[in-house]
Formats: sequence, C-alpha cells, structure tokens
Amino acid sequence: MGPVYLFDVASSHARWLSLRQATIASNVANANTPGYRAQDIEPFDKLLDTKVVALAVTSPKHLTTETSLRPQGTRKEDSWEVVHSGNSVNLEQEMLKAGDINRDYSLNTAIIKSFHRMFMSSVKS
Repeated sequence: MGPVYLFDVASSHARWLSLRQATIASNVANANTPGYRAQDIEPFDKLLDTKVVALAVTSPKHLTTETSLRPQGTRKEDSWEVVHSGNSVNLEQEMLKAGDINRDYSLNTAIIKSFHRMFMSSVKS
C-alpha cells in the first residue's frame, strides 16, 4: 500500500490555520497602534494549487522533485475602514476571520477523525 497523502494535506492545512490565527491575533493586538496596517496570509487554496505532488520513484533514473507546502508570508489586507490615525484594523472583521479559522479547524479535525476511523477499520479486517 502506498503512502496516504490526506494526512499530509490536513497537517499542512492545520499549520496554515495556526499561522493565520497568529496573524489575526497580531492584528487585534495592534488595533490601537497608529499607522498599523491589517495583515492576512495567502489563501490555502492558492498554496495548495502550487503544491507539486511527489510521484513514486521506481527507478534511480527518474527525476525527483521535492516541495513543501508552507505559507509564503503575510500580505496587506483591505479593511472595511481606516481610522484617522492610519490604523486599518477592524475588530469586527478580525473576529469574523477568527470564527472562520475556528470553523475550518473543527472541520479539518472531523475529517481526519473520520478518515482515521475508516483507515483503522480497514486495517482490522
């Protein structure tokens, strides 16, 4: 049986969610900092589209490519409003993003739990 890549994708998604949560937390922490611009990271689907799936190498003459999926950093985020001090952090918008992260993490965890149960039941048979 070959390697199962679902766990790799789920792990990468969990790391991406963790990085995004840290970025949102940084935005909230700097909500009163004059001139601070709200940031966000690249969407996960963009990162997933650039990931090259490693192919099985059955001969030493085959080409190998190794890539790792990791967020490329932060980007400036368009905010709903910019206050007079130049700060673009909108707490309501950041809390909506935090709720999205919580929902996505719960979904990711539920999918992995289901896959793990299916995998374990197939191994027991």
